[in-house]
Amino acid sequence: MITAAMVKELRERTGAGMVDCKNALKDSAGDVEQAVEILRKKGMAALSKKAGRIASEGVSYAKVEDGMGIILEVNSETDFVAKNAEFTQFVADVAKQIAKSSTTLPEELLKEKWLLDTNSTVEDILGQKTAIIGEKLNIRRFEKYETKNTVLTYIHAGGKVASMLELTTNDNPTAIEAGKNIAMQIAAMNPMFLDRSYVSEEFIEKEKAILTQQAIDSGKPANVVEKMVEGRLSKSLKEICLMDQEYVKDGDMTVKQYLDNVSKEAGTKVSIVRFVRYETGEGLEKKEDNFAEEVAKTMQS
Repeated sequence: MITAAMVKELRERTGAGMVDCKNALKDSAGDVEQAVEILRKKGMAALSKKAGRIASEGVSYAKVEDGMGIILEVNSETDFVAKNAEFTQFVADVAKQIAKSSTTLPEELLKEKWLLDTNSTVEDILGQKTAIIGEKLNIRRFEKYETKNTVLTYIHAGGKVASMLELTTNDNPTAIEAGKNIAMQIAAMNPMFLDRSYVSEEFIEKEKAILTQQAIDSGKPANVVEKMVEGRLSKSLKEICLMDQEYVKDGDMTVKQYLDNVSKEAGTKVSIVRFVRYETGEGLEKKEDNFAEEVAKTMQS
């Protein structure tokens, strides 16, 4: 007979879902040790079974690994699992895998041999973690900065947002501290471009068209519309261009002015080469199921 205590023990030992634990115990005729092995061996089967589920939670993670900047997003189905120690260790191990890999594509990364177990592929390990954790997992995206410059990273709210930037500096402590502050700025203010030189004419024309229509719809006369559009466009560009944004730690200066001050203090030109920001789940469909109802259904099965 499979008891609730047995399911609880197996869940605590493996971190697998309740239903997976219950089924493994049935398959092992109540042998907990064998049930543990069953869950481990069911990696790919579990992944296939969960393939239709929505994984839009998880973490965005950034780290400098072996001198290389790594940023990645790994998704899970619930925010709860994103805090699971098994999951967070897996994310850190994936970052190490990316640092050693030559690919820039998640689908190619999945086919590679797992560095910590060369008898398995990354996809195999992903399947095993899915079986153990009990939710669909997905390595969604990643980016690498291989450079002689300094790379700095920042993770906000346990992985809700991560940012990474490349900074030209001679490792001056003042410059490094500034880079950390700018990484935080990127995470908080979500700039789209480094400065206005990176904004395409196509983007500006689209923005103008939208702002013009808004001004016309508000009933403003034609001679006022053009000035309104120019003013609103300028304000919009200040918000989306990193160098023009108000510096979050001192609203009396822009990020550019802050970096100019840092350059003077450091005695060397400190500038940003590039940056990237990941927000977990952005652009993904969110699961609408009521979590309490899902738990109740599981207990009744």
